[in-house]
Amino acid sequence: MSTHFTADPTATGAAVFPARPEWLTLSAAFADEVPVIADRDDLVVSVAPGAGGGAPACFYPHRALIEVDGDHLGVDPATVDPANLSDRPRYAPAWGALTHECGHAKHTAWEPPDDAPPAVVAAAMLLEEPRMEAAHIRRRPDDRHWLRACVNGIVATDLHLYADPATAPKMTPADAARSAALLLGRADGGVLTNAEVYPLARVVEDVLGADVLGKLRAVWRQALRTADDAGEEMLDLGRQWCEILGTDPDDPDPAAHPASPGTPDPSGGSPGPGAPTSPSPLADAIAAVLDGVAAKVAGEKAPEDPAAVAAAAKEHEEAAEKKAGQVARRVFGTGGPRGGDTRTAGTRPPTPEECTAARVLARALDTAGSRERVAVRSASEVPPGRLRMRGVRAAEAQRAAGAVVTAEPFTRTIRTPVTVPPLRVGIACDVSGSMGWARAHVASAAWILSNAARHTRVPADTASVIFGHHVRPLTRPGNPPAEVTEFHSDDNYEDIPRALDALDGSLGLSRPGAARLVVVVSDGNYRADPRRNGQKKLDRLRTSGCAVLWLTTSEFDTPLDGATVHVLTDPTTAARAIGHAATTALRAAARR
Repeated sequence: MSTHFTADPTATGAAVFPARPEWLTLSAAFADEVPVIADRDDLVVSVAPGAGGGAPACFYPHRALIEVDGDHLGVDPATVDPANLSDRPRYAPAWGALTHECGHAKHTAWEPPDDAPPAVVAAAMLLEEPRMEAAHIRRRPDDRHWLRACVNGIVATDLHLYADPATAPKMTPADAARSAALLLGRADGGVLTNAEVYPLARVVEDVLGADVLGKLRAVWRQALRTADDAGEEMLDLGRQWCEILGTDPDDPDPAAHPASPGTPDPSGGSPGPGAPTSPSPLADAIAAVLDGVAAKVAGEKAPEDPAAVAAAAKEHEEAAEKKAGQVARRVFGTGGPRGGDTRTAGTRPPTPEECTAARVLARALDTAGSRERVAVRSASEVPPGRLRMRGVRAAEAQRAAGAVVTAEPFTRTIRTPVTVPPLRVGIACDVSGSMGWARAHVASAAWILSNAARHTRVPADTASVIFGHHVRPLTRPGNPPAEVTEFHSDDNYEDIPRALDALDGSLGLSRPGAARLVVVVSDGNYRADPRRNGQKKLDRLRTSGCAVLWLTTSEFDTPLDGATVHVLTDPTTAARAIGHAATTALRAAARR
């Protein structure tokens, strides 16, 4: 029988009186979390030093009581906040023990009858351990981490591994079979892995033989597929377990008679009086498995609270949005610092070709943003609409029967216009020394796009910046320039993170509700810091649904990851490429 599951209806739990009130507070805090884990709201939890009846935790089904030994907590109980998932890894073994007992409370829904053979009951309850945990992680997969965290304490207690060398597992069939059920069974149930239990599997096979181990494995795998309330099936599996090992079903204490009659002790017999005791190879293998699992659990990431993750993500997004707004106000409000090599080069009137290109792009955006009217068909009892004779006959039949008339013989189709999504487009151009080819073309494209937004019927907003040591505006949102702003390209730094923040803060590129596009014109040859931080900014925009177009002139350039790269074979087509990307983004948003 397991040391941490007591089916005795007369059991009352360990008589524990907490020395400090912190234990009572902690017990109440644990009890508040138990209904979610065990899917029961009638359980009482007691956490205190010495609780658990000699095990890390114990479940008393007849009293709906879970006890957790406070000696296994490992931290000051006054600092424990179990409602916070990020706090639980500090006391993972204790929380795992609580989770294990919650699994019993939910999934061990059967009790052995009073007249059942003791050895059969003991075998069935042994098989219940991996069966229950497998059922629990099918229902709550994230709890696998906590069940793994308590394996060391739970299994070591069940096997008396560390309590007394005299009771530690020996090289006997009974001890090997019990160890196999508790650890190899957990591997088949999905709590542990086959690689983790391999050291034990080799020793168990040496003791039992491959044939016996195969038969036992078939029994515990059948138990893993058994329903929570299938007590008769579990007892039948317990009988099979006893038959395979040659255990007397009526033996009141089968653990005290580990070897079947006539079976030699593979360990070579018992040591003589006064001989020093040493752990058996089986005990060593069990300890190696438990230590290995504990080490892995310590390095694993614990499950996170979805609510806490969402709150942290929201807080991070709000901070990023606030920072982007601050950068945008500096860039578009003041133009940035006056010094440095990031410079504009005055303005010039637009050429007739640029004016024509702006009008053509405006018409293209209008066409891309147009959406067909949605046809909505409705029925009514009275005109207007098309008369359906089936509906008329149904109404007449309802009147003749004296029933309430529910038939609607008139139908009509109403076509309603759908709101056109707004468009937001930002352009960022690198002005390092290697980007001289882009000066005239990007200046022209920025003016064309800004003025196209003024002429289009689609709600559109655009902005464009150049970035080097500083970030400076070419066109401002909501204010199409009358003249084309030109710029120099002789900087030796690329502050792309601030450029993306400026465009995001001014246009809301990270906010849903519009067709959004950011165009980066650059060869991507950045230093480590701007490249790393720029990648984070670009990833954030893409995650929010903003499209990213990257214009280069060479296939050997190094754009940031995730952008749609377009290699310009002719730099004069930059404005055309940007306009095509804007219409494509708007058309995609219009289809949604």
